[in-house]
Amino acid sequence: MKRLLIIFIILVAAFLLYWFKFRSTGGDSGPKQQPLAVKKHSLQFNTSVVNAMSAYFDMKNAFVEADTTKAKNACKNFLALLDSIHLDELKKDTASIFETAQANLNDVKANAVSLMQQTDIAEMRQDFRMVSEMLYPSFFSAINYEGPKMYWQSCPMAFGEGKEGNWISNTVEVVNPYANKNDAKSSVDMEHCGEIKDTIKTK
Repeated sequence: MKRLLIIFIILVAAFLLYWFKFRSTGGDSGPKQQPLAVKKHSLQFNTSVVNAMSAYFDMKNAFVEADTTKAKNACKNFLALLDSIHLDELKKDTASIFETAQANLNDVKANAVSLMQQTDIAEMRQDFRMVSEMLYPSFFSAINYEGPKMYWQSCPMAFGEGKEGNWISNTVEVVNPYANKNDAKSSVDMEHCGEIKDTIKTK
C-alpha cells in the first residue's frame, strides 16, 4: 500500500512540474518566432532598383493618360536611373549572373531609347511593351529581386484582337496603359482590360 502511495505521489509531482514548465513557456499557443530574413543585396542596390521602377510606373501612368510628353519625360528619368543601378555588386556572386543582368538591362535601355525617338503613341506603347518584357522575368530573376511587391499584368487584346500587351504594376488594380483613351468607342471597355498573371516579390 505504501509503495502504491509513493508511486502516486511521484506521478503527481512529475505532472505538476511538467504543467508549470509548460505554462511558463507558453506551450504552442502563440506563433513561433521566425528567423530574420537575410538580405542578399545592399540597401543601395535595392533602392536603386526601386527608384528605377518608380520612373517606370510614372511612364505607365502617362500611357494610361495617353500623355506622350509625360511618358517621354518619365522614360528619360527611367534611363538615367537604370544607369544608377549598382550592377557591379552582382560580381560578388558569379560572373554569369552579372553578365545576364547586364545583358537584360542593355535590352531594356535599347527599347527605352527607341521609345524616346518615336512620335506616334502607338509606336511608343510598343516600345513600352518591350521594355516591360525585357524586365520580366529575365532581369528580376537575374538580380534576385528584393523590392516591394509588384504585379505582372496582361491585356489579351491590347494591340487588337489576339495581340496581347503586358506591363508591370505596383497595384493590384488593372489599369491598361495600352487603352486608347481618346477613342470613345473602345476606351471604356479597354481601360480595365486585363488581369494579374504573376506576382513579382522577394523570394
